[in-house]
Amino acid sequence: MSKMNRSVLLAIFGLAFIVINPADAASSKIGILVFDGFLTSDVTAPIEVFGAATRKAQFSSYEVVVISASKNKEVLSEEGLRIVADKTIYDDLNLDVLIVPSAYEMDVFLKNKDLIAYIKRQSQTASWMASNCSGAFLLGEAGVLDGKKATTWAGGEAGLLKSYPKIKVQFDQNVVVDTKVITSNGGPVSYQAAFVLLAELSSEKFAKEISESIQFSSLRNAFK
Repeated sequence: MSKMNRSVLLAIFGLAFIVINPADAASSKIGILVFDGFLTSDVTAPIEVFGAATRKAQFSSYEVVVISASKNKEVLSEEGLRIVADKTIYDDLNLDVLIVPSAYEMDVFLKNKDLIAYIKRQSQTASWMASNCSGAFLLGEAGVLDGKKATTWAGGEAGLLKSYPKIKVQFDQNVVVDTKVITSNGGPVSYQAAFVLLAELSSEKFAKEISESIQFSSLRNAFK
């Protein structure tokens, strides 16, 4: 084989590698919304769970993206954790999943027309929508939960039902799944919700593997 023929073949194989190399494939994006005053574990729990999952080959096509609800990417949680978001709701970004957190004072966010429009727009194309704690009120305001079973923070279910009577509010349930939407009580339950969502996106076996890898599964003995 001549040097020219070898060069041509190498060029062809090199091009084929570039085209089919999984590392170069477009990622499915898991967006986690943040805003000033968000409750820390509502955000850090899914970041930890899905961050660990994306390091595994079978989930490497997913990418975790933190999205600010304002044009300012730097936000501060209720508990003092400062986060610099990757994107804002004003960026052109198509999500496979959007996870919405909570805050002690939700009125300012419920009245934010740009934020509600963003949630509604993403819900039209995303495979899954999710909320932790009172983030369910944002999904409710955007109409995402109409006709669906859902929950919110423990003790806030009656308020959710009063504000959004089209929602089939579930009481005394940590996590509720209904038609590509997951809602949870939030706080530490945000971990449980993240694993439920991970199982839906992959498998229960893989979700259990990640649970064990970050030592979450050992919590069943935490108070013995």
